[in-house]
This record gives sequence, C-alpha cells and structure tokens, in this order.
Amino acid sequence: MKLIMAVVQDQDSNRLMSALVENNFRATKLATTGGFLKSGNTTFMIGTEDVRVNKALQVIRDNCKSREQLMAPVSPMGGNADSYIPYPVEVSVGGATVFVLPIEQFHQF
Repeated sequence: MKLIMAVVQDQDSNRLMSALVENNFRATKLATTGGFLKSGNTTFMIGTEDVRVNKALQVIRDNCKSREQLMAPVSPMGGNADSYIPYPVEVSVGGATVFVLPIEQFHQF
C-alpha cells in the first residue's frame, strides 16, 4: 500500500479530481498555500495498492500541466525603493509535486 501526496495548482485541481474518480482512485483534497509564489494550491492524498501507483502517477501527469506566468518581483529590502522599478518576471507554475510514501497499516472505520 502507498500514499501518494500530490501538490497541484488550484487551476488543475477540479480536472485532476474528476480524472481520479473516473479511474477509481479515492482522494482527499486539502487546500494549501505555496511558499514561493504564495498562491493557492491543492494537495491530494491518494491511498492505493502498490500495483496501481504508476496508473495514479500517469493520471496526475496527464491532468497537471505546467505553464508560464508573469510575476512582479518583491522590492528589495533596504536601499532606496523610489528608484526601484519592478519588471514582471516569467516563472513556470503548475505541474505537480508528488511524493509516494510506503504505508505500514491502513484502517477504514
């Protein structure tokens, strides 16, 4: 038994949940916040048998695409902020960060 924890961008969460249900995976959704962009994420907790891990990873891969987004950089601390002009920076967002963890026991009450 494995626990798959997948952190995905909010834009991908509904599509991923639908795909997981279509492929007979049970998942719990948690609202989370990323540290770098400080934007909303969704963390999925998916428990599955070892033989179905690759299928779950494929469902996640197919439904969570990375894309480019413009972000205004944070102004520098100290110094003269009057002369600082923040130019938007293009960053890659989306996709999924996935952890696969071994489960010693599983109980459902």
